[in-house]
Amino acid sequence: MMQYLWAFLVGGAICVVGQLLFDVAKLTPAHTMATLVVAGAIVDGLGLYEPLIKFAGAGATVPITSFGNSLVHGAIQQMKLDGWTGAITGIFKITSAGITAAIFFAFFAALFVKPKG
Repeated sequence: MMQYLWAFLVGGAICVVGQLLFDVAKLTPAHTMATLVVAGAIVDGLGLYEPLIKFAGAGATVPITSFGNSLVHGAIQQMKLDGWTGAITGIFKITSAGITAAIFFAFFAALFVKPKG
C-alpha cells in the first residue's frame, strides 16, 4: 500500500511543479513541457532518477520528466557500448516506441477530431 502512496505523492509533486510553472512563472505549455523534460534529463544525468523510479515506481515513470530520463539514460547506456556515436543512437533506441506511438495516435486523432476555431 505504501508503494501506491509514494507513487501518488511523487507523481503529484511533479505535476504540482508543472502547474506552478504555468500559474506562477506564466510559462506556455510548450515551455513547461520542455522544462520538465530537461529537468528529468538533468536528474538522470546526476544519477538520481533511477533511485527515484525504484522508490516511486509509476509516480516517476509516468510524468513527462521520465522522457528526459529515457533520453539521457539511453544515450549513456549506448555510449558505453559504442562510444560517441552510441550517444546519438541510444536516444532513439530507447525512445523510438513512445515517439512512434505518439505520432501514430496524433495522426488518427487529427482524422477524427475537428479543431476549434
